[in-house]
Amino acid sequence: MGIRLNTNYLKKFISDDEINAVKKQTETAAEMVFEKTGQGSDFLGWVDLPVNYDKDEFARIKKSAEKIQKNSEIFIAIGIGGSYLGARAVIDLLKSPLYNDLKKSTPNIYYAGNNISSTQLNNLISIIDGKDFSINVISKSGTTTEPALAFRVLRDLVEKKYGKEQAKDHIFCTTDKAKGTLKEFADKEGYETFVVPDDIGGRFSVLTAVGLLPIAVAGCDIDKLMQGAAQGKEKYSKNFDENDAFKYAALRNILYRKGKSVELMVSYEPSLVMFSEWYKQLFGESEGKDNKGIFPAAVSFTTDLHSMGQYIQDGARILFETVIDVKTPQSDFFLETDKENLDGLNFLTNQNMSIVNKKAMEGTILAHTEGNVPNIVIEADNTDEMTVGEMIYFFEMACAVSGYMLGVNPFNQPGVESYKKNMFALLGKPGYENERAELEAKLSF
Repeated sequence: MGIRLNTNYLKKFISDDEINAVKKQTETAAEMVFEKTGQGSDFLGWVDLPVNYDKDEFARIKKSAEKIQKNSEIFIAIGIGGSYLGARAVIDLLKSPLYNDLKKSTPNIYYAGNNISSTQLNNLISIIDGKDFSINVISKSGTTTEPALAFRVLRDLVEKKYGKEQAKDHIFCTTDKAKGTLKEFADKEGYETFVVPDDIGGRFSVLTAVGLLPIAVAGCDIDKLMQGAAQGKEKYSKNFDENDAFKYAALRNILYRKGKSVELMVSYEPSLVMFSEWYKQLFGESEGKDNKGIFPAAVSFTTDLHSMGQYIQDGARILFETVIDVKTPQSDFFLETDKENLDGLNFLTNQNMSIVNKKAMEGTILAHTEGNVPNIVIEADNTDEMTVGEMIYFFEMACAVSGYMLGVNPFNQPGVESYKKNMFALLGKPGYENERAELEAKLSF
């Protein structure tokens, strides 16, 4: 059960001797994770989370999800980066990217506070007009621009619709356990609050209340999700020879040292597109430092074979692909033979559509590897809660180990502050007056 690493397509690119040569370095990096001796060790709470989470809060999450399911037609998760990507990835994967259009007993789920688009916000306001809805703002500080702005607007709409007192049944805050603007405000207003743990960074937080409340509202079984993650913790705490997460981290670093500076996460199921977005943040924010790091990108096949396929096959040889191969889709479709066969596709019929998708994947992997693009394959039995929970833990562990192998702190993000300072200065935030004048001068072309 679960997931497995398939390295059969790497044999022409990486030798056993090369893997053995980095084995000790991989194990040393793993020790830094488990013994908390590396940089950023204050943010390793996710390592034991699947077996060491707050059971009382977990019960409150399920209780609040049931409440939202009963009193709301729409649920809005307000957050940016790790505060929403993980939840959206899991919901798409366990339910469907078309979740809101499916017949179901659970609320439609929308996402806000992940951009500063007035058009997007107006469209969302139009969607909730006349509907019963609840909101969950997810922010450790409460002052991050995008979610804070969306929360200000949507909270006002909740209060206008239900009144101050009843609004408490429709507003939920996931924030710091003891301090910060949002925590103080939520306590003052009497909102239900959940905790963003101090020792878990946003991109590693999907299995905390940050991700679990929206996931539970969508009707996913969060007990099984955590069980799957606990299964992952057991599997990916073993020694190198038995540990696919360590091997994946090692393979990535070997390829990087060979000039493969871009990793393409490849999926053949649309439900994995948002999971790829979560992967991009996880690895990009963790490894992209000190002028180093593999650039994480993503493609969805076979769709992107008609746009990106040419570059992958014949472009600069800076790429390697990591393919997620889902062995059993959530549902299948039997292709019937057409008597007229006007489109000439009868050769595809009398079989399940998943077989066609599988052969497209196999043919693509062979073509790309023959074109000197290394392919790592991660096989998943299915996309149920247990498997997805394990897959989350697999990538988190591989990311931490890979980052330490690269020689960076996988748990900080110093580079994201530069754009914020410029944005605040240009918007006239108090305290940025000198910077504003300097930046405006630079923009006067």
